[in-house]
Amino acid sequence: MLYLVRHAKAGNRSEWQQADELRPLSVSGWLQARGLAERLAPLCSATLVSSPYVRCVQTLEPLATVLGTQVAVDPCLAEGSDYEGALQLLATLAEGAVLCSHGDVIPDTIAALERRGCAFDTEPDWRKASIWVLRRAANGDITEASAWPPPDR
Repeated sequence: MLYLVRHAKAGNRSEWQQADELRPLSVSGWLQARGLAERLAPLCSATLVSSPYVRCVQTLEPLATVLGTQVAVDPCLAEGSDYEGALQLLATLAEGAVLCSHGDVIPDTIAALERRGCAFDTEPDWRKASIWVLRRAANGDITEASAWPPPDR
């Protein structure tokens, strides 16, 4: 399985005065990130890949701490990126990897998986800190997906 996470809650975009790439998690976002770590740590591998945006990296930092690993960044997961890069990562990362991206990239990626025949076990959940659980077949194709709600924080 692979886990595709939408970043946790961040500060208000309209109130942020610096580059959006630097906008950090809010207090409630940090609580969500800790909840994600509790939920994913027993399930995932130590492969954590994030959009380079601060809020995405921070979303995976508590999980990285629990796993004793680092968060790698990949521009394919950045806001505004084409879904093809995310699909390439999903095809090449080791089983159990966790990816963190944005509210534009994830729906586009999920839609592309659906066009490729992926079956969905749940209704979509696009909220911040939601998790898409993606199951791969032996040939590497993602064949099943389900959405988990954000942690209760």
